[in-house]
Amino acid sequence: MNLALIGYRGTGKSHVARLLAHQLKWPLVDADIYVEKQAGKSIAEIFAAAGESGFRDLETQALIELTEQSGQILSLGGGVILREENRQRIADTCYTVWLTASPKEIARRLSGDASTQARRPSLTGKSTLEEIEEVLTKRIPLYRQCADLTIDTQRKSPKEVSRAILDQLPLPLAKKEQ
Repeated sequence: MNLALIGYRGTGKSHVARLLAHQLKWPLVDADIYVEKQAGKSIAEIFAAAGESGFRDLETQALIELTEQSGQILSLGGGVILREENRQRIADTCYTVWLTASPKEIARRLSGDASTQARRPSLTGKSTLEEIEEVLTKRIPLYRQCADLTIDTQRKSPKEVSRAILDQLPLPLAKKEQ
């Protein structure tokens, strides 16, 4: 069994995953970085060359490869839940934590992240806030379907979020490091 973090970009998946990996002494894999390394391109370059469907194919293959092992922290891409086969694989191989925040908070966080524009393409061509609201409307039911645990990251530090996750992990999934 793996511990997977899902949610829209900007909800803290990567940062919280690093803290959890340290606390649990489990290896960490960021699925977006894994895809970029496998493809030898940034996500934006993959989208430009192969479109969203080409990227989603690589994302699905990465999920299959990553979930062949267990005992890992997986920070999954925000759209991995779009495909039914991915949702099923996540359900079969992971205890899944959905990190949430309001669209305004996500937009605020993304505006402060210089790597966001360079690495992640716009999915709709709309303003950041409009895109977040539109995409979340479609994805929320899918995130909810996958989640074993939901944590609102609004007004919480990554350390507080990781502590909330650790406090709610079912035993014997992990040995809690206090």
